[in-house]
Parts: sequence; C-alpha cells; structure tokens
Amino acid sequence: MRLLRFSSSCLFLIQASVAVAQMPPAGPPAVGVARVEKKPITQTNEFLGRIQGIERVDIVARVTAFLDEVAFRDGAEVKTGDVLYRLERGPFEATLAARQAVADQFRAQLTNAKIALARAEALLRTPAGTQANVDTATANSRALEAQVQGAEADTKNARINLDYTTITSPIDGKIGRTAVRIGNVVSPSSGTLVTIVGQDPMYVVFPVSVRTILDLRDRYRTQSEKDPEHTGQLVVRLRLPDGRMYGQTAHVDFIDNSVQSATDTILLRATIANPLIPVNSATPNSLRELTDGEFVNVVLEGAQPIVVLAIPRAAVLTDQESDFVYIVDKEGKAQRRNIKLGQSTPTVASVITGLQEGELVIAEGLQNVRPGQPVSASPMTPGPSLGPETAAPGTGTSGTATPVTKAPGTKAPSESAPSRAAPEKP
Repeated sequence: MRLLRFSSSCLFLIQASVAVAQMPPAGPPAVGVARVEKKPITQTNEFLGRIQGIERVDIVARVTAFLDEVAFRDGAEVKTGDVLYRLERGPFEATLAARQAVADQFRAQLTNAKIALARAEALLRTPAGTQANVDTATANSRALEAQVQGAEADTKNARINLDYTTITSPIDGKIGRTAVRIGNVVSPSSGTLVTIVGQDPMYVVFPVSVRTILDLRDRYRTQSEKDPEHTGQLVVRLRLPDGRMYGQTAHVDFIDNSVQSATDTILLRATIANPLIPVNSATPNSLRELTDGEFVNVVLEGAQPIVVLAIPRAAVLTDQESDFVYIVDKEGKAQRRNIKLGQSTPTVASVITGLQEGELVIAEGLQNVRPGQPVSASPMTPGPSLGPETAAPGTGTSGTATPVTKAPGTKAPSESAPSRAAPEKP
C-alpha cells in the first residue's frame, strides 16, 4: 500500500515538471508610453494676501448734542450723502437765530453811521462843519463794518454747527455697527460712532520675497523683449478661503519703495473689482465676495503662456536621488533618466533638463518595469480634455514662492520619500 502511494506521488511530480517545462516564457511587460513634446503652459506663483478697502471712514460727531435718530441699518450699504445720524437741533437753531439778530442789529447801526458820515462830510463844505466831526463819523462807520463782519461770521459758524446735527455718509460703502443709540449725548470726544468701508473696487495687498521679485522681473522682461506688443504684465487672480477661484482679475498697480527688513519682502498691491452677488430677492442686496481684512491666496499668472517640454505627470517618479522617468530606447528597452522639473499641473509636468523632444516616456505599467528590461510599448490611454494648462502655483510664506510639482496622491519631488515605489534594480 505504501509502495502504491509513493508511486502515485512520483507520477504526479513528473507530470507537473513536464507541464512547467512546456509553458512558454513570459513576454515583455506591456506599458503605455507618451512622446515628449512642447506644450504651452502658464506659469504661476501663489502668495498669501489680504483684502483692504480703498476708502475707509470713521464717522465722528462734530458738535455736542443728544442723539435723536439713527437713520441706517447696521451692515447695510450706503451712498454718498445718505443720512446716518440726526442730533438734537433746537439749541443750535436758537443760537443761529440769536447770531442773525446780532448781525441785523449791527447792519442797522452801520446804515445809520454811513448816513451820519455823509452828513458830516456835507457840512464840512460849509462854515458849520468841522474835520473832527468827519473823523469821528468815519471811525464809527468802520468800527460798525467790522462788527457786522464779526456778527456774520458768528452766524455762519452757528449755521455750520446746525448742519453738523445731521451726519451724512461721505463715501459709498458698507456701514458697520453703530456705537451709540438714541438718547445718548455724543461729542467730538465720543470717538468713532460708526465705520464705513468702500466696497468696489478693493485692494489686495501681499508680500513677496525680494528673490521672487527678481525672478519675476527677469522672467517677464524676457517675454516682453520677445513680444514687444505685450508688456508681460502679471495677471492677479484670487483663491477664496473655500478654495474657489474668484471670478474677477486684476493687475499689479503698486510696488512698495522699501523692503520690510524683518521678512525681506516687498509689499505689492492690486486693485480688483468687487461687484454685488446676483440674488433673486426683493430685498436690497449687499452681498459681495470680498470683505475688508479677508485673507486670500493671490495667484500671479503670466499674461502669456510659455512653451515647455511636457510629459504626463503620471510618468514622473521620485526617489532620494532625484526625479526620474523611464524612457523606451531604440532597442525597445526601458532606461532610467533623471530629470529636473519646472512648474507643473496635476496632469502635465514640465521638464527643464533630462529629456529631449520626441523621446518616449513610460506613463502606464510602471510597476512592472525594470531598467534595461525589454518592454512592449503602446500609446497610453488618453485622459480627459482639461483645456489650457496652467502651472500649479507655488505657495508663498512671507512672500516666498516655491513651485509645486506634486500631483494628487503623490508627494512633491522635494520630499525624501518617493512619490511612487521606484523599481529596484535586478
């Protein structure tokens, strides 16, 4: 019985060995390749910025009086000339009436003094007149003229103070929360009653490192020389706190004249529109995307795209040595090629050095590739059309921009860990 089992086991092993020997050898792994070619790409840099209102006014009382009315709603938008506060008018109206009465009295006295002066001058031409009477009448007339001017000035001042009891908005903008309520006494020493901030347009200010400023200047100066009809001006876009791109664009219109010594940065500024958000409502709308003091990400884009050598982002691998790709050589074998990346998009990587136009890089099936191994190459599966490519922006801290070359699910080439497990050499 044991002999029979042993014989059966030997027969099974012999049959298995024959089957393995008859299996054909595995062919080269199938990979998807893409050709290195030139593509236009828009270079970008990203910085942290803040929104600022162009116009900002602190409303204060010009006279001391009781507050009779608050004529606005907290948080509403106001126009130039809209009434904000009404103060008690009675005492100021009475003061104005008194000043006008004094002025009228002096005018009447001045009229009488001029008549007396004319009479004295007429008598001077007769034996009854004397020069002393003329001099006295002249002095009296001029003194009353001065008193009339003083009374008119007091009247004007009283009218101005009366006008100050109605406080209006000096600008268009959004008003804040009132600091006083009806019945309180307000005065110039009461401080700010309310603040109004202009809404459209707005400033966006952001610091940029001196090194980045020099790089941007050289980059776009070169573009301007190549294209004299285009100035190479930077386009400013905003990324809102929720990640959305703001629909309006702007251009840099101010560069500060000094470097902030603590951060080695220069302050840049752009003016950007901030229109009302359309809403289907019968009530007045005051909703806008940008708010004074808001933090945003400022994306600087080149006005014209530049042409770079481009490959699929999926073809780029990273290890501790460098970024690299696998190319297919003339013999149909995979070869490692170290590369240096420029600014990239989630789907396209721009290559500065390491590749030449027309070479084939492996973008699919990389997990089966080894250096020097023959491969079966075919065109890679085309991805969805994403429209014009825009380089992934660099993120700036205190104005320092670093180009980002990472794609979703991979680590940036600057990190020590590989973005995809690099195949080990056999």
